[in-house]
Amino acid sequence: MKDFDHLMMVWQDQPKQEPVAVENVLKQVKKGVKGLASNLFWSITGMFLAMFGIFGVMLFLVFQSLITYIGIAVILITMIVYVIMMIRDYRLINNHDITTNPTQYLQELKEYQRSRATIYGWMYYLYVLLLSIGLTLYFFEVLQTASIPFKFAAYGLTAAWLLFCTFYLKNRIFASEQEKLNLIIERLERLQSQFN
Repeated sequence: MKDFDHLMMVWQDQPKQEPVAVENVLKQVKKGVKGLASNLFWSITGMFLAMFGIFGVMLFLVFQSLITYIGIAVILITMIVYVIMMIRDYRLINNHDITTNPTQYLQELKEYQRSRATIYGWMYYLYVLLLSIGLTLYFFEVLQTASIPFKFAAYGLTAAWLLFCTFYLKNRIFASEQEKLNLIIERLERLQSQFN
């Protein structure tokens, strides 16, 4: 019983959290969300440029094999689906004002966080797998006349780059984004609890 009384005394002696200034929290949240939206915007822009480049290759270069066109189509379709998902996330995070309905905004941020976790989870691996299949089909004809060492170099560098992006860059980008989202959500939840 003595331990319980001691535990209660320690718990009651915990310092109370200072109330946060609403204006400061809103500025920090808006700044964090603006940074996330900016990153998404530039990712979408980069994907569009890459898609236009790939579409230009498909449109203006003549290939003998249908397999090459299928490979390019697989790459384009994969990229289009990924861009659609990123645009949905961009609209989710960018099109709402925190001051109109903070509770709804907090729920939308949590939905965005779950969505991004899904995208960076198993769906990213599916994305890389489909890109790999498309590149393999594309390289089938493009590298047909190349020497064996050049083929090994082309396939090896492509595989190395995809593995580097999948197992190193993806984790770093995801961890950074999740850390920022957790901080924003924590600030909003603290602000919400202050008014309850």
